[in-house]
Amino acid sequence: MSETPPSVPSAVAAHWRNLTGSADARLLPQGRLTGPMPWVIAIMIALTVVAAASGLSLRNAANAASADLAGGLTVQVVTAAPAERGRQAAAALALLQRDPGVAEARLVPQDELNRLVEPWLGTRPGDDIDALPIPALIDVRLAGEANPARIEDLRSAVRRVAPTARVDAQAAWLAPVFGAIGALQWLAAGLIALLAFAAAAAVLLAARTSLGANRSTIEIVHLLGGTDRQIARIFQRSIAIDAAAGGAAGLALGLAAVLVLRREFAALGSGMVSAGGLTWLDWLVLAGIPFAGIALAVLTARFTVLRALGRML
Repeated sequence: MSETPPSVPSAVAAHWRNLTGSADARLLPQGRLTGPMPWVIAIMIALTVVAAASGLSLRNAANAASADLAGGLTVQVVTAAPAERGRQAAAALALLQRDPGVAEARLVPQDELNRLVEPWLGTRPGDDIDALPIPALIDVRLAGEANPARIEDLRSAVRRVAPTARVDAQAAWLAPVFGAIGALQWLAAGLIALLAFAAAAAVLLAARTSLGANRSTIEIVHLLGGTDRQIARIFQRSIAIDAAAGGAAGLALGLAAVLVLRREFAALGSGMVSAGGLTWLDWLVLAGIPFAGIALAVLTARFTVLRALGRML
């Protein structure tokens, strides 16, 4: 004798319970870490971590350099005669040290100047570098900000005792560098925005594909009284699992890349590069990127599913 088939409503209700209550039955076709979605999100998160770390490092380096150079001036005494150069430099140094608005004034030793220019001149053993007309340099640190009016007052005063002297703000020398750093920061921000857009587009495509593959099931669920929000929660849960797995993998890859880059740049020994290290707050921002990615994926899935279901009925 053949077994009596179950009624259609009871079979559909059992299928609905499986969809909503079982962890193994999912509307999305791929399983955890077996489909493309977790790996796509992992790549997006890793690239976002690297871009964010680069932008934060550039910001820290620019802020440190700007703070160091904000009140800095350089006085150059430019004359070919060594005796006259030394006399004017001594007079300018004495004037600056008496100025109440100058916190510190230091004449850069000639040996230090020789070491600075030697790599650029390509000198060889036996060359007389002292015969070159290297300007005398005075490193000046103002008590306040080096604004244009203050610089002009000092320039006039210094030239009365040292006619060949040039007074320049140290920050002016690095203005093109600061401009380039600002452009790189905007580039990092634009890359992060593009990666977020790409991740949202990938989630949207996956949700639409799954909706199309399960259209008949969704219609039956609607007939049983299932709401759009209940169906959307299934997609949100599935996307959240994939996004969490991909976010964890992407964070690990991104932090590994950041640590490798940090070690390589630290080997340069540059003061400006070392000032661009990440603070503990920056590390917290990087650690929060996967959570932002999960939130973006879940919200995108919810919006996509609710919008599609609204058009379906």
